[in-house]
Amino acid sequence: MNLKEHLRYIPGFPEEGVTFIDITTVLKDPILFHAAISELAKAVEDLEFDVIVGAESRGFIMGAPLAYALGKGFIPVRKKGKLPAETVSADYELEYGKNTLEIHTDSIKPGMKALIVDDLLATGGTAKANCELVEALGGVVSGLLFFIELDFLKGMKKLDGYDVRVVLTL
Repeated sequence: MNLKEHLRYIPGFPEEGVTFIDITTVLKDPILFHAAISELAKAVEDLEFDVIVGAESRGFIMGAPLAYALGKGFIPVRKKGKLPAETVSADYELEYGKNTLEIHTDSIKPGMKALIVDDLLATGGTAKANCELVEALGGVVSGLLFFIELDFLKGMKKLDGYDVRVVLTL
């Protein structure tokens, strides 16, 4: 099944010069959504990890069902001020701005192996911030998994030294 042909492209969103890749066209179809999660699971079947970490919001959309399918726990990473307990934070840049991510300090134990999951690898800023959060708590990043990579933005460069896996490259 060619999942690429089911993506929707929206030029000029969220701002001029950016083309948004809309995965809702895959998510709304139960067969396509199941296929996407199955492809993500296949991509990491040889990787050892204890939990899946996903940043809001589309990291939740791909990471939580993958965690469920693989029998793993899911740890949410949220934008600044959204988590209720004590947190650590990491600042990052994305292709059209800056932001801060946070994770609860009790979510990762020292030595815990984490798989970071997101829908899209663009410039690598969000992914790198997720790695920094896991490592700040003493965790180990076993790998990073993306549904889509925008190869032309060279986000892999920021993730040099990590095991990065991708289902679709655009």
